[in-house]
Amino acid sequence: MTDARRTPANDRVVAARLKQSYPDLASVDGTTMTVIAPVVDLLRRPDGPRDRQLLLGADVTVYEDRNGWAYVQSAADDYVGYVSRAALAERDAPATHMVCTAATHAYRDGNMKSPDLCGLSFGARVRVLGQTDRFAETDQGFIPAHHLRPLDAYSADPVTVAELFLGTPYLWGGNSRSGIDCSGLVQAAMLASGIDCPGDSDQQEQELGEPLPLGNTSVPADLRRGDILFWKGHVAMMRDSETMIHANAYHMAVALEPVTGAVSRIMEQGDGPITGHRRLPLTTG
Repeated sequence: MTDARRTPANDRVVAARLKQSYPDLASVDGTTMTVIAPVVDLLRRPDGPRDRQLLLGADVTVYEDRNGWAYVQSAADDYVGYVSRAALAERDAPATHMVCTAATHAYRDGNMKSPDLCGLSFGARVRVLGQTDRFAETDQGFIPAHHLRPLDAYSADPVTVAELFLGTPYLWGGNSRSGIDCSGLVQAAMLASGIDCPGDSDQQEQELGEPLPLGNTSVPADLRRGDILFWKGHVAMMRDSETMIHANAYHMAVALEPVTGAVSRIMEQGDGPITGHRRLPLTTG
């Protein structure tokens, strides 16, 4: 069955590659553009609910530009939706670096006392134009150089990335340090580690790593750092064999929680048992 969240077709247009399946829609090749806002909501429909978010420097393919809204598909995970057209611009040159700290600021000058121009989340992408002693000059302003890393310098450990978000407020559909949800946290950790990862937890349960048997106990017996646990509508990552990290509505934040207590609490609140246990190839004990 086609997943509408990753199928670039609305009531009027369809990506040219899918024309045969949607003969009544106008076929469009699409145009590559880039997000120029620090963070922008990706909506299910114009003025509709937020499904996900896109960060500065994210590339998208625009299939329709209509009444101030762009119908787009994200290059990172193929998610489709609507963003404000004002948040996009044609890409004149590719990004070279990403923010590798939980958050940072871009300044007018290479000086921390100069006016700050914007705040940026982990994962935001920028183009480095030059460097002073401590600051990288970028297309957004001057950013502390140690807050950036080249796009191809991947993290070796997704859990370490997830820990950068500890204390981040919970936000349904959020993907930034200002607010993030369970699947957004997992996706940020995976993409920063060079691992392809879809945007929603049900997709992640089908596609991330390799499935492991659940066994007959409420908590899987063989849990390792980096393992991923799924519930209906929720996902968490194991920090070690006993503790998991997850963005959750109980704490309304990204938090560490003993896995046994979390499983009991989630059951008691009516959200059911663990539905999946998956392990990444790189995960070690």
